[in-house]
Amino acid sequence: MARSAAAQHAATDFLPGAGLSDFYREEFLKHLEFLQLQREYYSEPAVASAEAALDRILEQLEVLCAMRDADQLFSRLLRSIDAVTGVSANFDPKKAH
Repeated sequence: MARSAAAQHAATDFLPGAGLSDFYREEFLKHLEFLQLQREYYSEPAVASAEAALDRILEQLEVLCAMRDADQLFSRLLRSIDAVTGVSANFDPKKAH
């Protein structure tokens, strides 16, 4: 499963306990992972578009976290992406942190 450059960079920059941005980084990386697992069910342009959106979010994560309404923004973004990836439908509360 190939990861985009932004996802690889974001994954290597993750430092546990560093804050809100790390929480959201983990969430968006999870969606990127699920997108890769479901690649065969979507057209290549749809996957490329979703990957580009996730890459852009990951690249700008620190800036987005500093916004006054970051929680609302991330909530909307995660709901939109979840409609494609279905991460929340596959959530196992027993595996939660």
